Amino acid sequence: MFHVKAVRAIAGSTLTVLSLLAATSLASAADKITIMVGGYEKQIYLPAKLAESLGYFKDEGLDVELLNEAAGVDAENQLLAGAVQGVVGFYDHCVDLQAKGKFVESVVQFSQAPGEVELVSNKYPDIKGFADLKGKNLGVTGLGSSTNFLTLFMAAKAGLKPGDTVSVPVGAGGTFIAAMQQDKIQAGMTTEPTISRLLKTKEARVLVDMRTVEGARAALGGTYPAASLYMETNWVNKHKDDVQKLANAFVKTMKFINTHSAAEIADKMPKDFYVGDKDGYIAALEAGKGMFTPDGVMPEDGPKTVLAVLSAFSKNVQGKQIDLAKTYTTEFVKAAK
Repeated sequence: MFHVKAVRAIAGSTLTVLSLLAATSLASAADKITIMVGGYEKQIYLPAKLAESLGYFKDEGLDVELLNEAAGVDAENQLLAGAVQGVVGFYDHCVDLQAKGKFVESVVQFSQAPGEVELVSNKYPDIKGFADLKGKNLGVTGLGSSTNFLTLFMAAKAGLKPGDTVSVPVGAGGTFIAAMQQDKIQAGMTTEPTISRLLKTKEARVLVDMRTVEGARAALGGTYPAASLYMETNWVNKHKDDVQKLANAFVKTMKFINTHSAAEIADKMPKDFYVGDKDGYIAALEAGKGMFTPDGVMPEDGPKTVLAVLSAFSKNVQGKQIDLAKTYTTEFVKAAK
């Protein structure tokens, strides 16, 4: 009799332990935060991989998974579908989505300039300005992406009408370069290290340069906050502790960028990000490092520039009442430890 009772007791306690282990496993799975990056090898989105490499997520007790997605618009769709909790992408999506009745907000602002360049193929020496791109195919990462937004704005600013150019989704890196080499695009908007790769081979030249704050102001009419960590407002409000920990990790990362050389930063990045040219990667980063915010705080004059740019061409945004205060928050970065 005792033997049967003992077996039952042991079996019961084993089940209890297994239940506890299962609950712990479920809790840890639920605690994972998945962030989709619109191309994490791009220098504009460098803070995402750098924070992981420096161990700052783990220091905060976070289990963060970074997923790679070539175009920001696809990352945005994953966020709205609930497949990921955050996106490292351009802030302009927060404004565009509010115009469509969706509320997402930048919780850490990585950059105050787009870090983008409009490159033109050297097969077309007659192209001197954006107006000369009439009738041309222009490369963008994806349709509805921030490169698409900026391209449409630059075209409208140059006096081109909708339909005067064709936006062609070609991604970045090797796919962008191949599209230009094969003359599928005659010009296109891209970032480092793709820019340096095409300049080095003399296959392309710079038409519009927005890699610096000054360049962005000249092209876009003001400070243009771009790369950011953005999340759905409802999720932020329900997970403030997690968002604060993410902000802590990313603010430390922004300070690291601000206080270390391009070479020191490059050493923390995966070697395949250099695409076989570490010196070129470092030189590009040194030239563009000023686009990053030192503290993750949204530049005060930035949101209105983004709204003005989108309003210049986007039928989604034109005529809509946009509450810019709901497109970003500084609550977490200002409380970051």
